[in-house]
Amino acid sequence: MYLPAFPAMSKDLGTSIANIQLSLTAYLVGIAIGQLFYGPLLDKFGRKKPLYVGLGIYVIASIGCAFTDSVNTLIIMRFLQAVGGCAGMVAAQAMVRDIFPITKTAQVLALLTLVIAVSPMIAPTLGGFLTAYYEWHWVFIVLALLTIIIWMAVIWVLPDGANPDKMVSLRPKQVWKNYILVMQNRQFLVYMLAGGLAGAAPFAYIAGSADVFMNIYGLSETQYGWIFAVLAFAMIGSTQLNHLLLRRFSSQQIINFSLHYQVAVGLALVFGIYFQWLDVGSLLVLMFIFLTAHGLNGPNTAALSMAPFSRNAGSASAILGSIRMAFGGLASAGVSFFHDGTSLPMVSGMAACALAGFIVLKMDQNITGTISKIYKKEAVAS
Repeated sequence: MYLPAFPAMSKDLGTSIANIQLSLTAYLVGIAIGQLFYGPLLDKFGRKKPLYVGLGIYVIASIGCAFTDSVNTLIIMRFLQAVGGCAGMVAAQAMVRDIFPITKTAQVLALLTLVIAVSPMIAPTLGGFLTAYYEWHWVFIVLALLTIIIWMAVIWVLPDGANPDKMVSLRPKQVWKNYILVMQNRQFLVYMLAGGLAGAAPFAYIAGSADVFMNIYGLSETQYGWIFAVLAFAMIGSTQLNHLLLRRFSSQQIINFSLHYQVAVGLALVFGIYFQWLDVGSLLVLMFIFLTAHGLNGPNTAALSMAPFSRNAGSASAILGSIRMAFGGLASAGVSFFHDGTSLPMVSGMAACALAGFIVLKMDQNITGTISKIYKKEAVAS
């Protein structure tokens, strides 16, 4: 929601766009770190109590962002926002594994991704209007109000999910052992890395898009908001396409196909910008095609990563989310670090993420047989 406000924020806080972008990187780092703490808490105390705490932290940090007068304070508050908000990210994936059979998790995660994808479609558009007609501080006030509504929904609407597990230890040594146990699962490791690396591409786009479209191509806040909405629709539409494709193809087949064409389009973006072949229209078309792959990769890699776990699902979800956000943070920081006043850092970051995920998947194709056995076993048990 605050992406269209980047130029206004840099002016008000007396700093550069690159420094404002670091507040986004700080948010991603906070999510990556915070999720590792919530995993054991969600297994130990159930799904809802940690959510209450996390959402409360998010509300307080959002108010802090609204009234900040320096970029350093903004970066700190954004980090705290992430530490609070990531409780919901971990709990959501863990509860899908709690409630639904393993053969349905990819479809449910696709629907979950659709719901989640609506917010980045609407948020920059709303943020553009708030920035244009009011001021950027209102973005964070609105976020605080929305989170209070979500907080009430968690109390009165959200199912409980898995029961608290008193056997789960919160001692650092035991927590670390549980994480090591999860990481030793080959299927989890492969699809976590492939999905995490490829899934970092949209973060490179998010980090660089405000500067590219508003400063380089001269679009207004509201025009940028509408462009962001159109590109977000690429992920939403492909998520629903994924829901239909799963009726005929396996998750592995969909991931393999989507990564192939994502790499190809990513390279086309890099060469097109480098040789100045692309105007804003052709750039948008290629980025739209590129981002459709995210709606196919995300739910399927998440489902295959979580498939081996019934116990320790919270810890597995925490690692999955943490690694994904860590890669996203690195992609975001890379775009900021290599900022040169052109679109090249953004599109190069997107292409590099897709290529890295593709390489990981290709390095371990023998895992398909293991996945098939797990699915058959779960189907028989059901």
